[in-house]
Amino acid sequence: MYLKRKAYDEMAAWKKRPGHSALEVSGARQVGKTYLVNRFADEQYGQKIYINLMELTGELFLEQYRELWEDMKSGKRYINPLFELLRRYQPDFRDSGDTVVIIDEIQESADIYNRIREFTRSLKCDFIIMGSYLGRILKKEFKYSSGDLDSIEICTLGFEEFLMALDCTGLYESMSLYGESGADVYQKLQSLYNDYCQIGGYPGVVLKYLENASLQDCQAELLKIIRLFTNESRRYFEDILDAATYENIFCSVARVLAKEKKGFDEDSFSEELQSIVVKDYSSNITKSSVNRAMDWLYSSGIIDFAGKLPECSILNYKAKARCYFRDVGLANYFLTKAGVSRAASAGILNENFVYLDLRRRITHPCEIALETPAFATLGNGEIDFYVKGLASEKTYALEVKSGKNSGKTAMEALEKKKADYVLYVKGSTCGGQAGNIITIPIYGISKFRF
Repeated sequence: MYLKRKAYDEMAAWKKRPGHSALEVSGARQVGKTYLVNRFADEQYGQKIYINLMELTGELFLEQYRELWEDMKSGKRYINPLFELLRRYQPDFRDSGDTVVIIDEIQESADIYNRIREFTRSLKCDFIIMGSYLGRILKKEFKYSSGDLDSIEICTLGFEEFLMALDCTGLYESMSLYGESGADVYQKLQSLYNDYCQIGGYPGVVLKYLENASLQDCQAELLKIIRLFTNESRRYFEDILDAATYENIFCSVARVLAKEKKGFDEDSFSEELQSIVVKDYSSNITKSSVNRAMDWLYSSGIIDFAGKLPECSILNYKAKARCYFRDVGLANYFLTKAGVSRAASAGILNENFVYLDLRRRITHPCEIALETPAFATLGNGEIDFYVKGLASEKTYALEVKSGKNSGKTAMEALEKKKADYVLYVKGSTCGGQAGNIITIPIYGISKFRF
């Protein structure tokens, strides 16, 4: 079954843009990058050349590259060496705008990655590359291709894409954020949202769900993805990352996320994490090892960070003050494994869900300010997220709530003119608005415009 993805439309826009560079497609393992890129190439180009540098196609390509290199060192000259390389690899290669060359697992060859600039400048065909970001930055022979790459990030399926897969897009688009739809619409979407928070958006897991598998079977599929990622990670961190220790770090991230506190000062998140890992699992794990593990989790699209705005000051942004998972299914799995209560997990998953929606609005074209989503403090209180819309220039004290929690600090921010609006994002609500106080269903957050 084909899962429609928004990234497909982004790739189509890239292809139509005059003078586009090579396209770098990034994202975590198992989010569907290879499948989506190949489908796009099959549907949008007359000729596709797919090279995976970790498979036989890559070995053959690199062998041709080395032979060409030796020929040129011995004195042979070619008008266009890169055309010659692709022609040797695939004799029917056509250098035209209707041909795309896909190079997967690009981190396996610094020589090929460093020549992407030459490929795109000397050939008419399009190039798409994929692979591990950290696998490159850990090796000094990789250079930056600044200005020569366009980029698209593919994430796990968001809630809207999840609804697309279920053919419920029309239901979602017609739903009013302010209580004007029928009760059955809100009930249906709330039920689907609850399932989504349990399984997350990895394509393999969603496909399992579409087969009418149980939530338990869907989570078993998610566990396979976690194991695969853990095994790959050990290639880079053999000193600490045996499978058990690495999974313990995931659980420790969940425990930090569950703590009721105002976040951490800049650069201290890893210290908090290290203290938990060392206390609960192993005193042999160093701070530098934890830092490298966190960098790997971040660079691999597994976790992300939120900033902090003391006293609701948007100019006093502090980075890496809180951590979130990049998929709510992952968050749910590790919160459960870490022993966090179901009630506490529900609130954290809601907050993680809203974080991911805000994060999407920071990427191009930007809708909201700051480098990452951020929470705010005011006096002794805390606001879940503080948002400034770039077009409206209005600020929002955003509270992610369940039940009838009033969010006193958000109201205080409104009264003290620290925010223009209070936005309550809640489960089990139909939404509504009273002056500068807005309430919307949590699953409808992507429909809201700041």
